Amino acid sequence: MGKLYIVPTPVGNLSDITLRALEVLKEVDLILAEDTRTSSVLLRHYEIRTRMESHHKFNEHRAAAGVCERIQAGLNVALISDAGTPGISDPGFFLVRHCVAQGVPVETLPGATAFVPALVSSGLPCDRFVFEGFLPVKKGRQTRLKQLAQEERTLIFYESPYRLLKTLEQLSEFFGAQRPCAVCREISKLHEETVRGTLAEVIAHFKEKEPKGEIVLIVGGREDEGKRSDHQEL
Repeated sequence: MGKLYIVPTPVGNLSDITLRALEVLKEVDLILAEDTRTSSVLLRHYEIRTRMESHHKFNEHRAAAGVCERIQAGLNVALISDAGTPGISDPGFFLVRHCVAQGVPVETLPGATAFVPALVSSGLPCDRFVFEGFLPVKKGRQTRLKQLAQEERTLIFYESPYRLLKTLEQLSEFFGAQRPCAVCREISKLHEETVRGTLAEVIAHFKEKEPKGEIVLIVGGREDEGKRSDHQEL
C-alpha cells in the first residue's frame, strides 16, 4: 500500500517551503494539485518533474474514492493546494477523511499556512483563538455573526478583497465599532501589509484605500464585563 502526503506550499515567497516538502514532491508517484497551472510554477522553479493531476473543490467528492483505491494499489500521492496547507479552506478534507476511513496511511507535513503569521503579527492575543475561515456569503451569515459576537477568543477569518469592507462593516454592527482588529494582506509577498486598529479605524482606512490581494482578518474577542471594569479602573 502507498501513502497520501499532505504537503503545504508557499503562500507567497517561493522560498517558504521546507526541504522535506521538496523531497516528497520529487519522490512520490503523483501530485494532486488544486490548479495544475498555478502549481506548475512552483514545480518548475524547483525542477520537480513528478506527474501532476488536478484535484479541486469541484471534483474532490467524486475523485476521493478513486484516489484512495490507487494509493491502496501502491501509489504514493502528494496533495497540494494553490497556497498553504491543503484542507485549510482549500480542497483536501474529503480525500483525507476517505483515506482515513479506508485505513490508508496519511502523513501531513508541517509548513506554510496564511493565518498563523497573520495572527502572530496582529498584536492580538494568540494563546487562544478560533479559526472561522470564510463566513457564509448569504444564508446563515447574520446568525453566525450574532454567535461570534459573544466569542471571547481571538477570531480569524479569510476574506476576499471585494467583500472586505462589507464584512468589516457587518462586524462593526454586530461586535461594536471599537473592537480591535487587524487586516493582514499579501502575506509573504512583495506588498505585504498589516493594518491594525479598531473596526471603525480600519473601515475608514479601506474606504480611502481599496483593499487588494489575499486577506486574513483578525478580530479581538469580546472582553467580559469584569475585565472591562479592570481596564477602566487602570
